[in-house]
Amino acid sequence: MGGAAALLPEAVRSDGRRGDAEIVRELEQRVMRLEAELRAAPGARRTMSAPLGARNVFAVLGMIALVTGALFVGYLAWNGITLVLIAVLFALALNPAVEFFVARNFSRGSAAMLVFVLALGLLGLLGLLLIPPLIEQITNFVNALPDIVASASEGNGPLGAIERRFHVLETLPAAVSGSSSGDVGGVASSGLGVVLDVLGTLASIVIVAFLTFFMLLEGPAWTRRLIGLLPEPVRPRYERVAYGIYRTVGGFVSGNLVASLLAGITTTGVLVATGVPFAVPLGMLVAFLDLLPIFGMIVALVIMGAVSFSHSVVAGIVVVGFMFVYHQFEVYFLRPMIYGRTVELSPLAVLVAVVIGTELAGVIGALAAIPVAGAGNVVLCELLQGRAEARRQQILDPTT
Repeated sequence: MGGAAALLPEAVRSDGRRGDAEIVRELEQRVMRLEAELRAAPGARRTMSAPLGARNVFAVLGMIALVTGALFVGYLAWNGITLVLIAVLFALALNPAVEFFVARNFSRGSAAMLVFVLALGLLGLLGLLLIPPLIEQITNFVNALPDIVASASEGNGPLGAIERRFHVLETLPAAVSGSSSGDVGGVASSGLGVVLDVLGTLASIVIVAFLTFFMLLEGPAWTRRLIGLLPEPVRPRYERVAYGIYRTVGGFVSGNLVASLLAGITTTGVLVATGVPFAVPLGMLVAFLDLLPIFGMIVALVIMGAVSFSHSVVAGIVVVGFMFVYHQFEVYFLRPMIYGRTVELSPLAVLVAVVIGTELAGVIGALAAIPVAGAGNVVLCELLQGRAEARRQQILDPTT
């Protein structure tokens, strides 16, 4: 009220007997004067600005060198940064469960340990349920592969039609003979490379697991320490930004995992019902592809359509029809219901983010594109809100 009272003429504040039209006219004149001063201020600042000195030049060059060095270090340590980003996504997905137990008088450490053990147990249970049929069906596929190749090379079935048109298998014998013409040392080195890749993957899984646990344990404390380093007047703004980013990224990660798991389970059920072979690995492939919103389900639809139509026309129609209907249900109902208002991005923004993320960092970039874009949207909204509040305060109280 004090800022609004300062805008009123002195006579109105003293006796309050002037008309409303005169008060409005006086306010409009003050706003017009303020806008004229604001328009003239940039020109005045340009005329009063000092020439660029040597110190400023060195400061700009130093900033460029610092950014270049940071980008180079990031390039060298990209594999480690990728593991950290994956751990961050898992920690954000599990943190609501930790907060649930903390709100029920669990300590942070015991809640993080409980959630971590439950998550590992759930993954182990899924492994026990899925790995045996997955191994069996992959073994059956490998055993049936020679017959499939022979049938396709003779021009039989849908794959035979593709072979007659594109002649894919004609180059296969040469490639196989060329790859098998090496000596025993080459075979041994390739086998050693496979073993090292498997060990590296296991080490990465262990590292991500430990990073996730310690982020669940110490994440809030680190956040409070970083915000405590900021000046007192700007802390509320950064706290709002941090909470908005956490809400956006956490909502996306948890919602995406739930939607993808549901897509894989339902697709596996339809494949089993229609008699399509290798239903479990194909369902797991659908769940993995559905982690990439919009694009992933379209790719999965094409793959499942090709596989199911190669089995039978009826199975192809049923599988493709189900996946199309499920895709519409997921895009327009399931994901909006799961995400709620956590990821406020338009479909165009989602597509642009996914395309750019894929080009920059492949599959990891595609998965991280939407949470990064959502976090950027939170920061942009906070900046625009701050500018609007500053503008409103300047109009209401020109003396500040």
